[in-house]
Amino acid sequence: MATATDDRKLLVEGEWFETGEWVEVRSPYSGEVVGRVAKAGAAETRRALDAAERALASPLPAHERAAILDRVAELLREHHEEMARTICAEAAKPIRTARVEASRAVSTYTFAAVEARKLAGEAIPMDASEAGVGKLAFTLRRPIGVVAAISPFNFPCNLVAHKLAPALAAGCPVVLKPASQTPLSALLLAELEQEAGLPAGWLNVLVGPAAEIGDVLVEDPRVRLITFTGSSGVGWGLQERAPRKRVRLELGNSTPAIVAADADLETAAAKLAANAFSFAGQSCISVQRVYVERPVLDDFLARFVPKVEALVVGDPADEATDVGPVIDTGNRDRIAGWVEEAEAAGARVLTGGREGDLLRPTVLAGVPDDAKVSCQEVFGPVCIVNPVDSLEEAYARANGTDYGLQAGIFTASISTALAAAEALEFGGVTVNEAPTYRADQMPYGGIKESGNTKEGPAFTVREMTEERLVVLQR
Repeated sequence: MATATDDRKLLVEGEWFETGEWVEVRSPYSGEVVGRVAKAGAAETRRALDAAERALASPLPAHERAAILDRVAELLREHHEEMARTICAEAAKPIRTARVEASRAVSTYTFAAVEARKLAGEAIPMDASEAGVGKLAFTLRRPIGVVAAISPFNFPCNLVAHKLAPALAAGCPVVLKPASQTPLSALLLAELEQEAGLPAGWLNVLVGPAAEIGDVLVEDPRVRLITFTGSSGVGWGLQERAPRKRVRLELGNSTPAIVAADADLETAAAKLAANAFSFAGQSCISVQRVYVERPVLDDFLARFVPKVEALVVGDPADEATDVGPVIDTGNRDRIAGWVEEAEAAGARVLTGGREGDLLRPTVLAGVPDDAKVSCQEVFGPVCIVNPVDSLEEAYARANGTDYGLQAGIFTASISTALAAAEALEFGGVTVNEAPTYRADQMPYGGIKESGNTKEGPAFTVREMTEERLVVLQR
């Protein structure tokens, strides 16, 4: 296996190749170059689509697809530490958190292998109508075709896995464009797929400018489905540009959590402190807004703020580190600017702020609902805590955003939990768990500006297939 500091080639039709130009991958923590990757453009993208089209013409039976997926899962176990350190190096994800991501990718491939083995259509009850008497009908699930996958920087292994593994389970070749800031994990994953026996052309990996690569993927009719994880503006723009393609979007959030007066405050404080600031808040479901019923606000803050202040900020390669840097200086300055804007509007900083090149986990109180840190996605180590006078107010303020990915509530009442599940306008609602929670087999996805898909291998596989009806006359 190549190391993170090697020059890395691109993969098209089983061949690793250079282009003469390079993309530098720098550590967000130190600024040092941790690798270089060959830079692709439009020509390489068309070549990759040619390869995927040829692969599609030679389908792999389900048992072979499943066996390859099982072998990838096993290889990920064998290369677990290598993958974790690659994630840590290029994304500055704390090493303990990076290991969790590498382990989750094993689960993603394992569940995809299960789906490959059981992917099937269904029987249609034809004699339920007069027109169907004497006929037998069933559906087949066929691969939709070539899939274009565009992945973000924040989970450079497991979010790639959530695109590649279901595509293979469904029988679809893939052209993958990982984020240019963090392509090394995706290339390592591609090596493992190749080692697992994936035939040439089934996975093609390109790194380079989004405009050049993305334009070809959007415009070429051979791409039948685009799966995109990233910002809402870019994602919905892709759908507008490709109305005849199936465009599946997993986008952002301004994640709320509600703490009811009857909640276990110690549990709520511990879970929310960890999940507001893990990986410096750079997750679509990082806890961003906390609404606490007023009678328990002071008690909650007395527990929550010390837990935030106890988080270790520093070198992501250090085993003790909880929070590293954000991905680049541009985002660091943007986030700091949003905090300053909230302060100018009357918010109070309870802890945190800028410390040299790092942003410490920051807790704000008294934040207006129209401040950017409240109504937009911060994607950084910032969490606001505001009081509410009723749960109905909490639901309304939680819903007061264009986003709708996941939300959570802490309560001792099953009635309150069920009421929250009905009232919160989000794709997922967690109870007595931070809304940052995700298991890789569950249906994960949002509504409103947060997207139009459900990830999790069982759900993604079905979106990557088409139903074909077969009717037999007896």
